[in-house]
Amino acid sequence: MIASSILNSGETYPMPPSSQERQPVLAGIGDNSGGVEIEIEVRAFNSLARYLRDRSRRLVLSLPAGSSVADILERLGIPRGEVFLVLCNGRDVSPGLCGALHTAFRPEPGDVIALSGPVPYSWGYGAPVV
Repeated sequence: MIASSILNSGETYPMPPSSQERQPVLAGIGDNSGGVEIEIEVRAFNSLARYLRDRSRRLVLSLPAGSSVADILERLGIPRGEVFLVLCNGRDVSPGLCGALHTAFRPEPGDVIALSGPVPYSWGYGAPVV
């Protein structure tokens, strides 16, 4: 498994040791994704923008095939509790306002994952939903 991901700007985001030591998820019959890397774009908004080193608030990550949103958060060092909304290609992949954040979603090659923290005067800050 690759120990780091090199970004367009040449910076490296190291993979946490727990990800490197994690056993692969056993896939179904005919799975041939072992050792395959996918490339996705990650965009961060609101309070999460500070976790990206690039001022454009976007980066391209190479991940092992089968990686989940939880793996992306771990790789970038973003605490799960600070993420309010996860979008994949503009579609909400988080379950709902009162549910826990859905981090098991697995992006496909070329997907754009957008992460957002709570927005002031939103439900995430305790404002009533009207």
